[in-house]
Amino acid sequence: MPYYVFRIGMFKVLEKQGEWATFKEARAHVNELRKTLDPKSGDKYKMIFAENEIVAQETLTAERELDKSLSGDDW
Repeated sequence: MPYYVFRIGMFKVLEKQGEWATFKEARAHVNELRKTLDPKSGDKYKMIFAENEIVAQETLTAERELDKSLSGDDW
């Protein structure tokens, strides 16, 4: 399975930056991209290990449920 790197913009718009066979190559690339990122833009770079590009995109854009044990309502 390959490693994918995506730029995530406003409204979770994904822009594929590339894919790599090894973690080391993907990590080096995403680290270089992060150095060029304007912190005011709100964009992020994410690396993900996935079966294919569609699974990677679905995973990055999926809404996650809040863990109720972390909400502090039980106090």
